[in-house]
Order: sequence, then structure tokens, then C-alpha cells
Amino acid sequence: MSLHKYKCREVVGLLGGSFNPAHAGHVCISLMAIRALALDEVWWLVSPQNPLKSVTGMAPLHWRLAQAHRMTAHCRCISVLDLEARLGTRYSVDIVSRLRQREPYRCFVWLMGADNLAQVSFWWQWPRLFHLVPVAILARYPYSLRALASVAARRFARWRVFPGQAHTLVRRQPPVWVFLPTPSHPDSATQIRAVSGIWWEQIEKEADYSADVCDSLSVQSR
Repeated sequence: MSLHKYKCREVVGLLGGSFNPAHAGHVCISLMAIRALALDEVWWLVSPQNPLKSVTGMAPLHWRLAQAHRMTAHCRCISVLDLEARLGTRYSVDIVSRLRQREPYRCFVWLMGADNLAQVSFWWQWPRLFHLVPVAILARYPYSLRALASVAARRFARWRVFPGQAHTLVRRQPPVWVFLPTPSHPDSATQIRAVSGIWWEQIEKEADYSADVCDSLSVQSR
């Protein structure tokens, strides 16, 4: 885990997911990651269809992208991208591999919530992901304890660094990962779907409050 020489013009956090729908919690963890990891920006990689999730209840990609853009409209440090659809990739390890090839002067950090760490061992070629880029795990209640006892956490235990070293993560040779404590946020895509049902049918009726969200969360992350 010694620090190594690197040539980075920009350090980018990659937050992949269905974003069904994107909400203020996604913005919150993105801003927290930017601060803790000294990132230049975060890219939201909106997946056409998670191979491990049912298509039932999954909003069309264009609506999920629209809501993600709505939530980040005033967050210049967050970019919403449909790279998986454009590049024809299906798995996280493949999109990361392609990005490293396409963007040699950008350094990437893979971001994911504790709920994903708990089940990442079901992902396609998941150990390879840890060997490709540094990984930052963002605490999420109530999954944190289960995540830290997961197959992935135990397998890569010796390569875990302390949160106080998070800002050096990108300068360390993978595999390396950090578990970041983050404030809990009430928003949940699962709960939003449970309450709103076909949420994308309501999107045009909602007020655009992304400016207030980004401004308030930026203050909280300082």
C-alpha cells in the first residue's frame, strides 16, 4: 500500500447505480466523498439495468437520467453520464476498465455504499474491481456492520486504510480501500418507490429544488 508515482490531471470518483430515482442522499454522499478523498469531481454512472436487479419497477433510463440531472443541476462537481449505455458495457468492472483505457490522465476512485459492499461478492469479477482502482465505501445505516463482516471486506482486510488517510487513497497502488463514516440521510430510493409508485410519472409535477439541495449539502460537508 505504499504511495506510488502517478500522473493525474484530475481525480474522479465513480458512483455507479440504477438511480431509481436519484435523490438528495446521492448528492450528499457525493459531496462527502469529494471532501474526504480530495476528488475533483464525481461521475454518476447511471446503469441501463443492474444485472442483479429486477426490471419490474425500474424506470426507463431516460427518466432516471432526467431525474439525476435535475438533482445535480446546480452541483458543478457532479456529472451525470450514461456511459454504460454508450459503451455497451454491463458490469462495473468492465466500465472501470474501459474508462482507465480511455482516460489515462484521470485517476479514478470507485465509490459505493455499505449496502453494496455487503453483496459485492455476487458481482461479476468483483476482486478484479478492487485491483483496478482504489475503492471508497460510504457508511449507510443499517448495512455498515454487515458490510464490514462481508466476504469482500474480509478478503481485502489487509489493504484497508484508516479514514484519516482517505485523502491519500488515489496515490496508493490498488488494492486499497477505505470505509468512510458519513452522516445518515433519510432519503432512500426504495422508500421513494414505495410511496410514489411509478415515480417518473410525477417528475414533471415536482418543483426543481436541486439548487437548495446542493447548497445545503455543500455547507453540511464542510
